Amino acid sequence: MIRRDALRWNGWGWLGESMGFSQRREAWLLEALGRELGRPLVRAAEPASLETLRLPPSKLAPEILAALRRACGEDSVRTSTLERVSHALGRSLPDLLRLREADVSVGPDAVVYPPDEGAVAAVLRVASRESLAVVPVGGGTSVVGGIEPRLAPGQAGAIALDTTRMDALLRLDEESGLATFQAGIDGPDLERSLAARGYTLGHFPQSFELSTLGGWIATRSSGQLSDRYGGIEELLVSVRVVTPEGVLRTLEVPRSATGPDLNALVLGSEGTLGVVVEATVRVRPRAEVSAVRGLLLHGFEDGLALVREARRAELPLSMVRLSDADQTALFELMRRDPARRFDPSRLALALAARCGWGRGRCVLLYGAEGARREVRRTLGRLRSLGLRRRALPIGSAPGRAWLRDRFRTPYLRDWLLDHGAAVDTLETALPWARVAEGHDRIRRALRAALERHAEGGAVMGHLSHSYPDGASLYFTLVYALDATAAVSQWQEIKREATDAVVAAGGTLSHHHGIGSDHLGWMTDEKGAVGLEALRAACRSLDPQGIMNPGKLLP
Repeated sequence: MIRRDALRWNGWGWLGESMGFSQRREAWLLEALGRELGRPLVRAAEPASLETLRLPPSKLAPEILAALRRACGEDSVRTSTLERVSHALGRSLPDLLRLREADVSVGPDAVVYPPDEGAVAAVLRVASRESLAVVPVGGGTSVVGGIEPRLAPGQAGAIALDTTRMDALLRLDEESGLATFQAGIDGPDLERSLAARGYTLGHFPQSFELSTLGGWIATRSSGQLSDRYGGIEELLVSVRVVTPEGVLRTLEVPRSATGPDLNALVLGSEGTLGVVVEATVRVRPRAEVSAVRGLLLHGFEDGLALVREARRAELPLSMVRLSDADQTALFELMRRDPARRFDPSRLALALAARCGWGRGRCVLLYGAEGARREVRRTLGRLRSLGLRRRALPIGSAPGRAWLRDRFRTPYLRDWLLDHGAAVDTLETALPWARVAEGHDRIRRALRAALERHAEGGAVMGHLSHSYPDGASLYFTLVYALDATAAVSQWQEIKREATDAVVAAGGTLSHHHGIGSDHLGWMTDEKGAVGLEALRAACRSLDPQGIMNPGKLLP
């Protein structure tokens, strides 16, 4: 179970965790980033305290709270300000902006922690009877407005249904390579329970430390090692979902031809059908060794060609991550520490620049897992392909740095917000024939948006996941906040950014999901007929529309 009092209520992650910059390094970075953004970064106003939070009082009558307690236990219904605000918003940029201002106009009227499937069903019966919206919440890490309560017409209030009390490994079938979990288990607990038996799921999204198996399924997530293990859709075998009309369940079989796949209906449904309470997933023996190496390339398109060639050669890589020139330069900037008198990596990069790998250079990280000999062979083959494209091997240091910080990077957002700068991200996927053009078109549109609404900023991109037929592109924006209208500033930038993704022919999301932030573009993505089919599925399982209204479907 995730303890909400151990987390920041108005920021990312655990209390006491941070990027850990020294004062000297922080001052140096602020000066350098200020030059990048065209204005100095100075300490912003302190975030508001919990005591000043403007959260409307709960609308639930005592008899409704009593019914919820009968449904899931006396200590499983909570109405404190901390519990309610911890389940009111996710962790997108606008969510953080509002939380830091202690401005939460809508929150759940109560938070319930059901211990099992029966309790979930009982809560949904109460919600149906009392016309309450129900928002399933796992780790609460949505970055697309996926958990903010939104009431449909006629609904009397909203409850957040926290799944994290349901966090057990139920069965491990070693002969079949399957594990069955309650869906509220978080990433670290899931991996620890498997590691004790020598297995891994291999699903490591950036939110891994705080997100849950049910959340991964409901948002159709993709882990950082998806090149080896696949996205959650390839790991999921069967699922149980409690809906207002009963339990939707699929069979624990490797494949079935009995009509459309109901797993696919649940994947990415974002809590609009019901509550994912249990899932069986494919697990693998833990790898003997794991290694990540780096290559320096002359340009982003050289890197794209190399990744495409590696996919066509079917190299068994665990991950490939190609940063464009702007992201490569910013990462080089961020890793510098002025207190270090001798920095071998910086000297090596300076020498590389003198030898021709300078302006426009890009870093490719690539990794492999498995038996020692197999890993050595895979890494060697990728290195050989890179050398043919005039890539420069840069060893394991960049990979070690990425592994060290891959779950800590979101803490950087809070540090930047403390100094008046915003960070936002978006991602898409395109076929190989349009990846290079899409990267260029979206990047130019993002820069134009920042010029219009923030007087400039930084735009970076990287290829984050690859496939035989295409790849995911992930963009990061850094810009100076308009302190007087920060949320509306973001809205304008977000609108233009999403328009650019649609114009480039990309999907609205490769792994973040839809939530409420992308609703305005869902007709472009699914078409009118497709959206009506999804609405019909929701109506059949949730005829009163109590499940996470205002998300996924416009």
